[in-house]
Amino acid sequence: MEKRWSIKPESDPEMVSHLAEVLNINHVLANLLVQRGVTNYDEAKAFFRPKLTDLNNPFLMKDMERAVHRINKAFDANENIMIYGDYDVDGTTSVALVYSFLKVHYEKLQFYIPNRYEEGYGISYKGIDFAAEQGITLVIALDCGIKAVEKVAYAKEKGIDFIICDHHTPGDELPEAAACLDPKRSDCHYPDKNLSGCGVGFKLMQAFCRFNDFKESELYDLIDLVAVSIASDIVPIIGENRILAYYGLQKLNSSPGIGLKSIIKIAGMEGREITISDIVFKIGPRINAAGRIDAGSDAVELLVCNQENEHLVKEMSENIDASNETRKDLDRSITIEAHDLIANNEELLKKKSTILYNPDWHKGVIGIVASRLTESFYRPTVILTESKGFATGSARSVEGFDLYKAIESCSDLLENFGGHMYAAGLTLKIENIPVFKERFEKYVDENILPEQLVPQIDVDSLLHLKDINPKFNRILKQFRPFGPGNMKPVFVTRNVFDYGTTKAVGKDKDHLKLELIEEHSAAIKQGIAFSMGSALKKIKENNAFDICYTVEENFYNGVTTLQVMLKDIKFQDRNN
Repeated sequence: MEKRWSIKPESDPEMVSHLAEVLNINHVLANLLVQRGVTNYDEAKAFFRPKLTDLNNPFLMKDMERAVHRINKAFDANENIMIYGDYDVDGTTSVALVYSFLKVHYEKLQFYIPNRYEEGYGISYKGIDFAAEQGITLVIALDCGIKAVEKVAYAKEKGIDFIICDHHTPGDELPEAAACLDPKRSDCHYPDKNLSGCGVGFKLMQAFCRFNDFKESELYDLIDLVAVSIASDIVPIIGENRILAYYGLQKLNSSPGIGLKSIIKIAGMEGREITISDIVFKIGPRINAAGRIDAGSDAVELLVCNQENEHLVKEMSENIDASNETRKDLDRSITIEAHDLIANNEELLKKKSTILYNPDWHKGVIGIVASRLTESFYRPTVILTESKGFATGSARSVEGFDLYKAIESCSDLLENFGGHMYAAGLTLKIENIPVFKERFEKYVDENILPEQLVPQIDVDSLLHLKDINPKFNRILKQFRPFGPGNMKPVFVTRNVFDYGTTKAVGKDKDHLKLELIEEHSAAIKQGIAFSMGSALKKIKENNAFDICYTVEENFYNGVTTLQVMLKDIKFQDRNN
């Protein structure tokens, strides 16, 4: 599939030159810093050397003092407390962090994770009823609850107070809770609006420590859970999230909690450096699989384990890994089936959106399937299955197209829906599916721009192959952790040639192992290009071409070398 290259404009030349001089780095690296809002030596120092002391005062968050007072009141009155959170990674890590920290200081504590299929997302009436049966008088809700106005009122009737810790955008009315912690509240002046749900829980525990003179080092022992939430929930890795992710990764690599350590081991990552990418693709999916296939509480049980429970850890991590294998099998089979439905149907191929319904598809993986089909066909996608007599589904969008507005335009056909610009969930009557398909496709057809149907690669800078050396890579690595707001830099080099040794590799010869040179330079750079085997013939014809890539380290036989990992190749069109 053709891709657009969107190359960022060069930053202010004077600012870049000054930064390059004071930091003794080349102009490309200085330009990358300026693109990220780093414009002087002090800002560069804070960027490259994050400090926990630079975290914001947690009491700057609206209602924080009320929240801490309510927890202290519960402690003093010997109340039963429930830690409540969603079944996804952000929710389960949030619960694990708050539960693990408070459990050291208080006994009358339990946690609750709603069942994805029986209760759905967020605070549930079933969960509240269970809390009432258990004599719970305080619930700390994490990664959910900011819109649960009616449910919190229902709980209050039963004598249950809520402390809400959320990071989603509130509605017009806030729940009548003991405290509503959410940096996205319009009346909250907390400096960082990008925290994960677990991040908000962390700030609550940080405030609790300071108010009660507990050692914050106890809390920092759980910071690896925050890093897992930040990576898995795909929040911007800037500001506080950069600091929390930076130190969370250090903890994850040096002395992870026993539950996370078991996941690292079973994922085959022992003995090597864990990155944000590893969390996204290996650790997070395993934690998520518990809620998708069995119960999210299984993940929390594993994450809160301590050394005394070590004999249980192996069994629990194996169960979660088995759930992940089941999830992958379902994901793979449904994705293939859905892909073939589109690829073999001329009418579906002509559309500008994808909407597929199959009552037998597993509800727990349709969001993943929607994401994969969006990547394959690059257009707004809705995947629906049957649940409790209704069609329920997940939707994903493409760069720049507001999926939420498209779904909202069909709201009269829906029982409920929610989400944001790029991802959403929805429920509708099965008999409304045909009309929904027509209306949604019509909206997309009338509102999507032609270029939004072509995948875009955001390029940070032009770069010469000769400039990729150990010093360049050493500084580039200090830009980590990478993620939204600080993505791994992508480069373009123009007019490169095959050195003569490029070849197709892989079982089906569909990948390329390259050796590349550019004009006026003796530098030879190795590269790898996955799924680009079809370009070999043109490369061998001694055609000059442009490459779009990231810089990677290649470990082989105990030797580390630098290579470029290609994202795309262009042979003729120089206008992108």
